[in-house]
Amino acid sequence: MTPSLDHEVSDTSERPVHDLVGVGFGPSNLGLAIALRERRAAGGKAPTGLFLERQERFSWHQGMLLDDATMQISFLKDLVTPRNPASDFSFLSFLHRMGRLHDFINHKTLFPLRAEFHDYLVWCAQRVSDQVRYGQHVVALRPVTRHGKVVYLDVVARDTAGRETVERARNVVLAPGLRPSMPEGVHPSDRVWHSEHLLHRLADLPAAPVHGFAVVGAGQSAAEVVGHLHQRFADLPVHAVFSRYGYSPSDDTPFANRIFDPEAVDAYYDAPQEFKDELMHYHRNTNYSAVDPDLIAELYRRFYAERVRGKPRLQIHNMTRVVALTETDDRVDLTLEDQVSGKQTVLTVDHVVYATGYQPVDIRPLLGDLGHHCVFDAAGRPSLQRDYRIVTDDTVTCGLYLQGGTEHTHGISSVLLSNVATRAAEIIDSIEARRATS
Repeated sequence: MTPSLDHEVSDTSERPVHDLVGVGFGPSNLGLAIALRERRAAGGKAPTGLFLERQERFSWHQGMLLDDATMQISFLKDLVTPRNPASDFSFLSFLHRMGRLHDFINHKTLFPLRAEFHDYLVWCAQRVSDQVRYGQHVVALRPVTRHGKVVYLDVVARDTAGRETVERARNVVLAPGLRPSMPEGVHPSDRVWHSEHLLHRLADLPAAPVHGFAVVGAGQSAAEVVGHLHQRFADLPVHAVFSRYGYSPSDDTPFANRIFDPEAVDAYYDAPQEFKDELMHYHRNTNYSAVDPDLIAELYRRFYAERVRGKPRLQIHNMTRVVALTETDDRVDLTLEDQVSGKQTVLTVDHVVYATGYQPVDIRPLLGDLGHHCVFDAAGRPSLQRDYRIVTDDTVTCGLYLQGGTEHTHGISSVLLSNVATRAAEIIDSIEARRATS
């Protein structure tokens, strides 16, 4: 994010004031926009909302919309159903509108194709497009003061031509998303990619690969990338590189999945920090560095079949780490180290894909002077109230909410779709309750 333009503004202008301005328009703030729309339609005095999005149109992980990749959560955990099962913004309503409802029912699955779910999100975004301005890069939040209190926030945005606009808000909801994470010292290039951009990079290949690919990582995205490259480039080797002995299966069992329920957020939020850490450790395999068992079985089927035929293209480098990477004009040389023996070998490939996860975006550069009024922990993470409002000192009377990057306070579902609908209702309830008492 661009560093903030640090200063406070006295509230002397006649600038219009929005009840809510959302920064970012991924699934979280899309769910919030729908909830606002539905409350107004029901006759309630819901807050007015405006959302600013840096992209030119709605898009959600399009670089990983692989043809056969499916969702890892039930379609019932869409943008609305847990909050309002009667909503016409549901995934089932989308299927009905597309004329595929009965076909989907006959499919007997809870897990639609990821590409189809993306189409659903786009369909929803188009229906609330009057609340969104695309192509707006938010660069700063400026506190607006009155009698020594921060009563509003000016949201400063720039369009693609560099023109600056300012929107004033009583409440701001930040949904900055996640940023691709690469190992220290590794930087993306024409030959070194993060899995987030896989399909875009493959579409722009300047020449046909001849040495094959290496995929670093052991989670769901890594396994999906390995499977996709192995199928798409049928004559080339694909090397899977990870420190584990093998891919670990994700835990999708019913009791474990309750960690994603709204009630689990309450339990996690109220738990002491030591137990928060234990819960995260216990249930990491529901989401992190774990792979769908069916995909593991499919990769092993290919792995074994190639050995039967004596033509092993799928190469598994387990218990292995990358210790050096050298990129030239026509290849990448990876130095791999066996973590048991310490032996090092050099692997030559055309491209390396790092499926090494994501990190929350640091919101502090965006906050500027406002950050001095906010509470952060020793790790630089914002302290949050249960309603997702960032904890501030008592000089701040406006609301600053955060969607995403709240795993340390609200649990493992914070970065997933599971609680998007419920969280939207909680944030609106908070804004309305605070408005009623002000």
